[in-house]
Amino acid sequence: GRGDDFTVSCSGFDHRGVDPAVFASVMVRKDFRPVLNYSVPTQVNISFTLSAILDVVWDNFFISWNPEECGGIQRISMTTQNLWLPDIFIIESIEVDQTPTGLSAYVSNEGRIQYKKPMKVTTICNLDIFRFPFDRQNCTLTFSSFLYTVDDMLLGMEKELWEIVDTSRNLIKTQGEWELLAINKATPKLAVGSSLYDQIMFHVAIRRRPGLYVINLLLPSGFLIAIDALSFLLPAESGHRAPFKMTLLLGYTVFLLMMNDLLPASGVPLISVYFALCLTLMVVSLLESILITSLLHVVSTQPRPMPHWLHSFVLRSSRVTECCNQRPQEESEGRGPKPIRLPHLKDPEPMAGWEPSPGKTEPKGDPQSDQRIQEPQVAGSWVKFSLALDTFLCWLYLLFMSSSLITVIVLWNA
Repeated sequence: GRGDDFTVSCSGFDHRGVDPAVFASVMVRKDFRPVLNYSVPTQVNISFTLSAILDVVWDNFFISWNPEECGGIQRISMTTQNLWLPDIFIIESIEVDQTPTGLSAYVSNEGRIQYKKPMKVTTICNLDIFRFPFDRQNCTLTFSSFLYTVDDMLLGMEKELWEIVDTSRNLIKTQGEWELLAINKATPKLAVGSSLYDQIMFHVAIRRRPGLYVINLLLPSGFLIAIDALSFLLPAESGHRAPFKMTLLLGYTVFLLMMNDLLPASGVPLISVYFALCLTLMVVSLLESILITSLLHVVSTQPRPMPHWLHSFVLRSSRVTECCNQRPQEESEGRGPKPIRLPHLKDPEPMAGWEPSPGKTEPKGDPQSDQRIQEPQVAGSWVKFSLALDTFLCWLYLLFMSSSLITVIVLWNA
C-alpha cells in the first residue's frame, strides 16, 4: 500500500505556492520506476493526433496529497526533468524533430501524470502509387518501449479510438493533400529473444485529394491530345498538318518537363503510362502525317506500282467501306462516283492521229499509252491507302480519349 513517506504535506500551498522542498523525496527517485511494488507493471496510456502531439498518462505512486489540506488544489504542473518518463518511441520513425526542452507535466493529487509532448515524426510508409493521384495508402504507427518489457510496463489507450479519429480529422481537414479515412488499432507483442515488449499499433488509412493533379496534369494533357486528334480534319495534301503536329509535340514535351515535379519520385504510376501513351500517339501521328504528305507528293509526280499484298488489302477495305456506306436507293443516272485526282497528275489522253478503222480490230496498245492509262489507277490506290491509314489513326485517337476519360471517372468515383 501507499505509505506516509510518499504523502506530500501541502500546507500553505494555497497562500505561499508550492514548496519544492516537499517534493525532494520524489525528485531523487526520478531515475526509478515510480511503483511501490516492482512486481507490478506501470500502466502507461497513450493518445495522439495526426498533428504531431503525443499524450501519455501514467500513475506515479511516489506522489500524493490531500486536496482538502491544500486549499482544494488537485493538480499542479512540474518540469519533466524532475519526473520519471516512459521511453516510448515510434518504431517506424526515421527522423524526429527536436522536441522543445523544459516541458512541464500535470501532476494530480492521486499521482496521475499527464505529459503532452509535441513532436514531428517522419516515418516509413510503403506507398502504392500505381493509382496516383487517386490512390489510398495504409500507414502504420507502432508505439513501443525500448527498455521496459511487459513485466515492467503495459501500454493502453487514454482516449477512445473514435475520439482520436475525430480530433485528427478536424485538424487535418484543411491541411495538405491527404484526407484521413480511418484509424484502426492492434495490440501485438514484440518478442526479442526471451524478452516480450508491449506494443500499440495504429493503422492509418489516408486518401489523396486528386483535384490539384487533375487540374494541373490530366486536363492540360487531355486538351493537347484532343487538339492533336482534331488536327486530322486538316487536309493531308495541304502540307500544314505536319508543322502543326510538330508544334503540339514540342508543347507537350515542355509540359511534361514542367509538371515532372508533381509526379512521384519513385515507382511507375498509371498516370506516367498515360503520359507515355499520349506522347507515343502524338509521335506516331506526326510520322503518319509526314508519311502521307510524302506519299501523296510522290504519287502526284512519279506514281509507282503498289505491292500485291497491299493492293489486295486496299481492295478489301474499299469493298467493306462501300458495303457499309451503300445507300438504300440508287443514285440517279449520270451521277457516278467522282474519280480521285491529285495535283500535277494529268488524265490519260488518246493518241493523236489514230482512229480504229471500221471492220478492223484495234491494234495492241502502245506501252506508253498503257502506262498513261494505269497512272490514275495506281495513284487512286495509293490515295485510298493513305486515307484509310489516316482514318484508322483518327479512330485510334478517339478510342484512346474515350477509354482515358472513362478510366479517370471510374478511379475518381471508386
